[in-house]
Amino acid sequence: MDDRKLHIFLDSLLPLFKAGVAYTIPLALVSFALGLLLAVVTALVRLSSWRIPQLIARFYVWVIRGTPLLVQLFIIFYGLPSVGIVLDPFIAAVIGFTLSVGAYSSEVVRAAILSIHKGQWEAAFSVGMTRVQALRRIILPQAARVSVPPLSNSFISLVKDTSLAASITYVEMFRTAQQITATTYEPLLLYCEAALFYLLFCSVLSVLQNMLERRFDRYSAR
Repeated sequence: MDDRKLHIFLDSLLPLFKAGVAYTIPLALVSFALGLLLAVVTALVRLSSWRIPQLIARFYVWVIRGTPLLVQLFIIFYGLPSVGIVLDPFIAAVIGFTLSVGAYSSEVVRAAILSIHKGQWEAAFSVGMTRVQALRRIILPQAARVSVPPLSNSFISLVKDTSLAASITYVEMFRTAQQITATTYEPLLLYCEAALFYLLFCSVLSVLQNMLERRFDRYSAR
């Protein structure tokens, strides 16, 4: 690496890191939190006996899982203005990622709930709990432990997927790399540097995931 490239590499470290911490991670956290809430609601609706809401939930999951996330973001940010709905890039990104997380994670949550033995329901009913109380106090806490690994993987994937927000002008880490590239004309260097930061963030999250899994394992039956 020559002196010019080394200078560009060092000068871009702080802007990329700041963009990751100030924009990429918050976008992922907000989207995942809202998406997880949507996933729980969707999963419960799909497991309910309410026919119409169940069909709506199935349709939502089918559409989101069957179309590319990038296309969804383009529809939300570039398509909706044609019908008078103009959204800020951050809001558009949050909506797109929330819908995506909600659809995929709802299947994880639904499978986790179904994995709980029916004896747990019977035990809850035997002590006078209603279905809602049994779900809140007995079933969902156990399902949460089962779903931690796949949901953690979904969050790590979401951190990487936030790079797609650059396509709708949201200035996160990858968009920052694009902006620096436009003035330095060093795309290989800057994009590799951005990739290293994504790798760093995801590696840290993987360590936290392992710690969380070990913590939940303490409460599992042996």
